[in-house]
Amino acid sequence: MTYKVFIDGRHGTTGLKIDERLAGRSDIEILSIPEDQRKDPRVKADYINAADAVFLCLPDAASRESVALLAPDNTRTRFLDASTAHRTHPDWVYGMPELHGQRERIRASQRIAVPGCHATGFILTVAPLVAANIVPADYPFSVFSLSGYSGAGKEMIAKYEEPASLPDTMKSPRLYALGLAHKHLPEMTALCGLAHTPLFTPVIANFAQGMLVSIPLLPRLLPGKASPESVHAHLSAYYANETFVKVMPLGGTEGLDAGFLPATTCNNTNRAELFVFGHAEQILLVARFDNLGKGASGAAIQCMNAMLGLAETTSLQA
Repeated sequence: MTYKVFIDGRHGTTGLKIDERLAGRSDIEILSIPEDQRKDPRVKADYINAADAVFLCLPDAASRESVALLAPDNTRTRFLDASTAHRTHPDWVYGMPELHGQRERIRASQRIAVPGCHATGFILTVAPLVAANIVPADYPFSVFSLSGYSGAGKEMIAKYEEPASLPDTMKSPRLYALGLAHKHLPEMTALCGLAHTPLFTPVIANFAQGMLVSIPLLPRLLPGKASPESVHAHLSAYYANETFVKVMPLGGTEGLDAGFLPATTCNNTNRAELFVFGHAEQILLVARFDNLGKGASGAAIQCMNAMLGLAETTSLQA
């Protein structure tokens, strides 16, 4: 069977990667709207209603406008929204199949919100621990997330890649979202069932893609005096049967480079690697993945595959 797919926002960073990952699939027909008609809502409505799956790779307001173009009687077309618009909306299912119960919801849903990149690392790591009360819901979480510049979109990519010489201010890593209200915080809080919003410090650095999301834990604040060993054992059991989430050996004995943890090892895959480091007094959790893969286009395609009843691994590398 061939499925018709429309990528609304095909020329953006995520749209281009989805297009690239779907290229060559015999079971997918990409519907291409003519360039001179792509802003005509009537034409766009025709393409949306003709598709089996629609990827929304747009700003939040534009995503909402595209969803509104679905015909009232259309129960076939399925949306996968890569924007922030619907990630905590009650009528949308959060697109993380690895969380308990989410895979079945994704398969049954017509509307999927694709997770944010920073949020992906935090939720994959923290949600299973909070659900099991290994870490309480009111724990004072802090998050440090290092990302390549591609996660900030085409304009930022151009600022890094087009100048003949980068200004000194862009050669070093740069903190941002210092108002402490990053757009990924609502989904991080809601999907993990937290009582309080985490203190989130995102950092953009001078490399194209790859991401490290780090979460420190203090065992003295945890019920039952959790240890690195108990946290690692729980995450390992939780993700034991998952293809795209790999819990690495305790202490990073596999995955380090001469004692360093590079951000780019999972690039061009849909794999997320989870690490547990620490000792009796401190625990450090780290998620490593491609911000353009499991953090964006790869996650979107994985969800599409599940929605259409296909193997989730189709056209994706673990």
